[in-house]
Amino acid sequence: MEESSDNVLAGVGPRLRAVREGRNLTLAEVSEVTGTSVSTLSRLESGGRKPTLELLLPLARVYAVPLDELVGAPETGDPRVHIKPVRRHGQILLPLNRGAIGLRAYKYVLPGRAKPETPAPRTHAGHEWVYVIAGRLRLVLGAREYVLEPGEAAEFDTRTPHWLGAGGPKAVEFLSLFGPGGERVHADRLGEDGN
Repeated sequence: MEESSDNVLAGVGPRLRAVREGRNLTLAEVSEVTGTSVSTLSRLESGGRKPTLELLLPLARVYAVPLDELVGAPETGDPRVHIKPVRRHGQILLPLNRGAIGLRAYKYVLPGRAKPETPAPRTHAGHEWVYVIAGRLRLVLGAREYVLEPGEAAEFDTRTPHWLGAGGPKAVEFLSLFGPGGERVHADRLGEDGN
């Protein structure tokens, strides 16, 4: 039996609150990013205000969830994600999430280099974690240089001058999690048995 539109709309508020709390965001933080007042957001979550497209679209962008997930639309059954690669300076960058705030996830593919590149370190606020999938990743961090192999990871404060590039003639693929507000990734060490 199909759910009535009143029941669907009544479920939007609790979903909004659950998504916001799941991302550890306050109403004030969401208000600042979306331009929607704290009182309107609070009334949306409590069911005191009817959700409209004008209010839900910015929230879907900030929470990086499809609009149909916020309103409880039935699933379409197609689990594929269509990521649009960004090509910049010979690199391929695949944004894995669309959040406007919080951790950002990317997959990078950097072309291999026959001759080592001259690093151009830069700094910015935040914290970054990288994990090498294939190839060798050259990481210049401050006055030190590292080469990471597949399966290796590094984590660093991006206020330290840093640069990433291919560590050889083959392309390098790596995942990057970036926290613009200094969020850190804490990967627990696995036991010897892999559990």
